[in-house]
Amino acid sequence: MIPEIKKILYATDLSKNARYAFGYAASLANRYGAGITLLHTLEDSPGSDSLVINMMGEEKWNEMKKANEDKVIETIKERLEKFCSDVSDELPSCPFITDKIIVNIGSPVEEILAQTETSGFDVVVMGAHGQGIIADALMGSTSRRVLKRCKKPVLVVRLPD
Repeated sequence: MIPEIKKILYATDLSKNARYAFGYAASLANRYGAGITLLHTLEDSPGSDSLVINMMGEEKWNEMKKANEDKVIETIKERLEKFCSDVSDELPSCPFITDKIIVNIGSPVEEILAQTETSGFDVVVMGAHGQGIIADALMGSTSRRVLKRCKKPVLVVRLPD
């Protein structure tokens, strides 16, 4: 059985490695006539707000935090739209369709897994970062955890030397 690839989830942390991995997502999309959904998750850091909450009050802090989160999410969406446009211009022989751009706040691993479960993606494409002397043997913790837990195929792309 040859699997059909119609929906690709491209998870990005906006790094150089993730940009490189997008070339693979675009190539797959072009080859199979698939659409790409871009996902970027801002890591939520619970517990770091307590000092500010004590000074400002929880209601005021939550209002201010929400306003800033919305502004950051909109800025990142615009950046990702420009990124898609730039890549499309760089690769005129490899057209692709961007279905959706999702920017949210939470755990990147959990958000990637939730999207694959609920949105019917056929494959996940993401970059990986190796660390330290044994970088060739390691991949980033996010990609490793997604690879371990995801029920869909995951293409992990490393930046070439």
